[in-house]
Amino acid sequence: MLTDVVVIGAGVSGLTCGKRVSEAGLDVTVLEARERIGGRIRTFYPADGSPGLELGAQVIHGGRDPLYALDLELRLVPRAAQARVIIGGQLSPFGALAAAGRPPWVLEGMLAASGGGEMTVAEWLDIAAPGRGGPAARLGRRAAAEWFRQNWAADPADLDAGGVARGLRADAVPGDRSEFLPADGYAALPARLAAGLTIKLGCAASTISWVPGEAMVTGGGVSLRARAVVVTVPPQVVTAGRLTLPGLPPRKRAAAEVLRPGDGCCAVLTMSRPAPRSAVVFDADGGGGFIRCDEGRPEVLIVAKAAAAAWVRGALRSGEITGLAGLALPWTQGAAAQISAVCDWGGDRWAGGAFTFPVAGAAWAPAAWAEPVADTIFFAGEATCDRPGRVHGAMESGERAATEVLEVVPR
Repeated sequence: MLTDVVVIGAGVSGLTCGKRVSEAGLDVTVLEARERIGGRIRTFYPADGSPGLELGAQVIHGGRDPLYALDLELRLVPRAAQARVIIGGQLSPFGALAAAGRPPWVLEGMLAASGGGEMTVAEWLDIAAPGRGGPAARLGRRAAAEWFRQNWAADPADLDAGGVARGLRADAVPGDRSEFLPADGYAALPARLAAGLTIKLGCAASTISWVPGEAMVTGGGVSLRARAVVVTVPPQVVTAGRLTLPGLPPRKRAAAEVLRPGDGCCAVLTMSRPAPRSAVVFDADGGGGFIRCDEGRPEVLIVAKAAAAAWVRGALRSGEITGLAGLALPWTQGAAAQISAVCDWGGDRWAGGAFTFPVAGAAWAPAAWAEPVADTIFFAGEATCDRPGRVHGAMESGERAATEVLEVVPR
């Protein structure tokens, strides 16, 4: 039997694409290797029924996120907390980041305005925040570098300044720094997108072979013939050999090789007492990423990327993670702690990391990975666009792939 479309991956790009082509009247089957939908959206729901905590996608940026325009009935709640920073081994007010010069968020704005040029973020920082002028200035330079690591999941020496600038400009709304979360957890988004779709969970497609106009998808106990296949898995899944596409054009294979994801590791600690106030702490020293808590709740959420992800991963194994919590959030000192959830994106075989970062010298790669093959194999996902790591970027890529499919598959 020949179906119209098979979508590989039930993250938001795959679900968005599947929803669009299904609504257009095509038969669609979505294959998902995991036993859940959502991809790199992962919400931890405490047993007591409290609102969920985000171990994957983190925030909806007010005023600039197209999730606002979608008719998905997502109830949004503002996210606000007292901001602090760990810098030089000390917990300090967030304003300490500005004490030695331009704070990281100002540098981000400057980078967006400059366009970045053909250099790495590290090289750009050497110009904009050189770290000269004594220990305080050098500390500020290191803090700025860590800010980029945590927001872009890669070391500044590996980050393309032009790619970061494009991503920042694509999302920018002057003067709007508000942040929101879905009241029912980010997992509510893929749940709404999945409504009405045929989705096979625990079904890891392993091979896609094709001739123009027809493809065969095998693996995970299925063998499906389709007029079109949409690949939404991260390129890392292809380069690791978990999904094989024989005959992939050299330019696309080269793009898959270069579009690597940054490391990420998230965890929830449940303390034996509740937080006295909401707080978010940025570990500018490079150990813990962002650590946050909500007033009246016992959970501590740790979100770490790049080198900090490896530190958190080890600290979870060794028990040192409670020391990080105690430094960032003094109210946890002396409290009993339980590790309630861990999401190790760097160790996830179907993700390979947190998200694809703008790779230095590889501005060509996202568009190359997005190119269809023989009007039969199509590609989507945040790795294909100028908004890496953004849920709305992944959704827009799914919309784009759906449009490409609908242009060639008859209804």
